[in-house]
Amino acid sequence: MLRPCVLLLLAVPSLAFAQQTTDRIGSRVEGRTDQWTFGAGAVVRDSPYAGEGTRIRPFPLVAWQGERFFWQGLTGGMHVHKGEHFTFDLLLAGRFDGFDIKDLGRRELAANGLDAALLSDRHDAADAGVAATWKGAAGSLRLRALADITGTSEGYELSADYGYPIQAGRTRLVPGVGVRLLSEDMADYYYGTLDREVARGVQAYRPGSVVIPQVSLDVMRPLVGKWNVIGSLEYQLLPDEITDSPFIEPDTDGTVRLMIGISRSF
Repeated sequence: MLRPCVLLLLAVPSLAFAQQTTDRIGSRVEGRTDQWTFGAGAVVRDSPYAGEGTRIRPFPLVAWQGERFFWQGLTGGMHVHKGEHFTFDLLLAGRFDGFDIKDLGRRELAANGLDAALLSDRHDAADAGVAATWKGAAGSLRLRALADITGTSEGYELSADYGYPIQAGRTRLVPGVGVRLLSEDMADYYYGTLDREVARGVQAYRPGSVVIPQVSLDVMRPLVGKWNVIGSLEYQLLPDEITDSPFIEPDTDGTVRLMIGISRSF
């Protein structure tokens, strides 16, 4: 009962990258409380999955910042403690790492030794967890721990992101570095083969827990009035445990994702 209810609450057309990016940008920007932000954006993703290619997908930009509660992209939560330099939050977030087998290339999967007819889709999920953020003259550091609460992968993710803001006229640039640790259950679900697929005759592959480093550049610039444009470019260096997966395009070392959007605050 919990899984369909939570997914229904979070089911809007977006991508994991859009959710993570708007959440990351929102955590780095100080804003007044009781403020709504509405807008639209698009994500261009160089998919590492075999035969999927480049995908362009629009998504809504919706955020709200209250004194105690907040909503950024597809992440909502509550400030347990909110100070000038340190914030500790409880989080509920959508996880949109799933994919449909029909969106991958049958020929490319076959070249990797997989029969698409024997494979199952990987579903989206919802996570709950905590985040701690430190901000100061040296930049911002955010640590986050999220666990699947829908029983989809039954795994968890730990992440750390550091960004240093640079003001260039009216444009704010935030170069950053980060790292994500996916637990064995989560990595096996999204990048390995499932027990039921192996029972059908699919080759067994289990990447185990993986560490994914990344670099990013977030851009924020005010336009006219209360309109703003935001963008983010991110590169993830995929470890061998992922690139060796039969679901991944051969000779893939990493993945590039670009997000751009325009929004207005109220």
